[in-house]
This record gives sequence, structure tokens and C-alpha cells, in this order.
Amino acid sequence: MHPQARQFAGRRAVPFAFILASATLLLACSKPAEKTEDIRPVRTITLASSNVDINAELPGEVRPRVESRLGFRVPGKIVARKVDTGSMVKRGQVLMQLDPQDLALAQVQAKAGLTAAESNRDLARAELKRYQELRSKNFVAAAVLDGKEVAAKAAQSTYEQALAAYKNQSNQSSYTSLVADVDGVVTGIDAEVGQVVAAGTSVVRVAQMGAMDVVVGIPEDKVNSIRQMTDVNVRLWANPGQSMPGKLRELSPIADAVTRTYTAKVSIAGDNKDVQLGMTAYVSFNAKNPNNAIKVPLTALFQEKNASSVWVVESGVVRLVPVQVAGSYGEEALLAGGVKPGQVVVTAGANLLKNGQKVTILGVEAAPAKTVAASNAAPAAVAGAAK
Repeated sequence: MHPQARQFAGRRAVPFAFILASATLLLACSKPAEKTEDIRPVRTITLASSNVDINAELPGEVRPRVESRLGFRVPGKIVARKVDTGSMVKRGQVLMQLDPQDLALAQVQAKAGLTAAESNRDLARAELKRYQELRSKNFVAAAVLDGKEVAAKAAQSTYEQALAAYKNQSNQSSYTSLVADVDGVVTGIDAEVGQVVAAGTSVVRVAQMGAMDVVVGIPEDKVNSIRQMTDVNVRLWANPGQSMPGKLRELSPIADAVTRTYTAKVSIAGDNKDVQLGMTAYVSFNAKNPNNAIKVPLTALFQEKNASSVWVVESGVVRLVPVQVAGSYGEEALLAGGVKPGQVVVTAGANLLKNGQKVTILGVEAAPAKTVAASNAAPAAVAGAAK
């Protein structure tokens, strides 16, 4: 190699050697980043058993026990409405009226038909009587008399038919006035003046005065237990401090297709002036629990695949345990099995956990792990600086 080229190469090799030595020294002094463990903070409670009542409180609506949807028995055009929503009505009171002209004409036609049938019947009777006298004197043949008897019977039948048609048409004419069949209150108007309605179409809704029901929807998991409960109480949202006794009067055997709940009707006394139709009410079903149960907040329950579970903390690690829910009241659930007193259960943060995950309990001082880690890291830092 030419002397000048060798000298130039030597000058360029010195920086590269220095850089390589510096990088090696830095790599030797640095430590690999430690992998941090995912530890979730949670809140917990320690389970304790107690002999508590099984309760279930469900919202509902006050409705009349009997509500009739009234309609005209004949078709026609509404010409008058006598009541409004909320009106108190008496038995026999007129609610709505139809245009009576067409039915009045039909009644006149039926009356004319009845008159004609009556005249024919009287004529047939007179002829029969006359021919009976002629036959007694042997002036006519027996066959002629038989014909007159048949004609008289046919005229009588025609008259009876016309009479029935006239009575029916008279009834039809009276159906132009819709009257209340019971004492009650108008809960709805379904048709207005000028509207043409068919026979049987609901135009007015009338609720009978007296006993009322609170209608509630019962979830599928509580139907069997509520069916056995006899201690039922009702309180109004407008007056939550007052409770009144109720009785489970009716429970649907089929779940609603939309809400998937079972409709229940709880009867209450209708003489309470504070209870009005349409009010919001809460129905509580109560039963004495002969066995000890465990109360937990509703936030402790973890729902998965239509099953209820809780997270149990053991040695700083959580484990998912299935439980049997016996009932609920307010913000607490009653557990009938799956856990036992003394176990620690997660009450906040349950939806972010997984089996075997480490947790730290909020409100409980943990071991000073950070201090120990810092003390261990200090000598390492000094050693690195020395290097």
C-alpha cells in the first residue's frame, strides 16, 4: 500500500475503534427492561351470613281491574260525543251517538213489511173460515179446503217473519246511542265526531270503579319463587313512605314476546283516595328464608352465559366462582350457595378481571415492594456509573 494511503487509513480507523469501544461499554452497563406484571386494583368485602328475608321489588303501573272497550253494535257515522277522557259516567249514560237516518228508514221499511204481512194473514184466515163453512155444507171439495189451510199457515209464518224483522230493526235503531253499562271513568277516546266506524270498533274505553291492580313484569329467574310468596306490599312512587297490602291475583303462564317477562297482576283496595289510575307503583314480594343467606352488592355479580358468578380473592389472586342468587332487594343480592362466610369477594372492578389475575385491594396497605425495588436498583445504578 502506498505510504500516504496507509497513513490516511490509520487516521480514519481511530474514531471507529473509539465508537465501538464506547458502545460495548454502554451495553455492558445497561440492564434489560423488566417486564411489569398486570395487577388490578379492586374493592372487596368479607362475606358474612345472616338469616335474612328473601325480597324482590319490581316497578309497575296502577291499572283498572276491568276496563271495557265500548263500540257501536251497528256501523255508521259519529255525530255526537258526550264525554271526555277522565269523565265520570253512570250506568245508562249516553257516551256517543251515530247518525240515525239510515236505520230509521230501514225501520220504516220493516214496519211496512209487517203491515203487509198482517193484512195477508187476516185475509188468509177469513178465506179459511169461509171455506170451512162451505165444506160443512158439502159445497166445496176437501182438496180446496186443504189448500186454504196451507195458505193460512203460510200467511201466519210470513207475518211472524215480518214481525221479527221489525223488532230487530227497532233494536238496530236504538243502537245508534252508545251508553255506559257500568259506573266508571272514561280512560280513553278512540274515535271522534265525523268518523265512520264499523260495528264493534272500539270508540270509548271505560274503567269500572272499585278494585284496581298493579301490573308488573316478573323476570324469568324469579317466577317460581314469587309464585310461592304470600307477603306482598305495594307503595306508590308519589308516596314512598306509605305501604299498602296487596295480593297476587293473576300470573301469566307465558312470557311476553317482547320483554320476556311474565305479567303479574297484584290487586289492591280501590277505596284509597291516594291511588289513581296510571300511577307508578313498586311491588315488593317477601318471604321468610329458613336458611342463612349472604348479602352482597349487586356490583359484585358477574354475568356470563346467563349465569351469575363472583370473583373470590385468595392470596392476592382472583378466582371466578358460580353462585345461586336467591333474591334481591334494593342494591343488594342474596346468595343462597356457591360461597361461604369469611371469603373475600370483589365488589368493584369485576368486569375487568380474569381467572388467575393478581389484584391489589384498595384501602389496604400492601408490602413496600417499591421501596425494596428502589433499594435494589440503587447499587446497580452506582455500579453502572462506576463502569
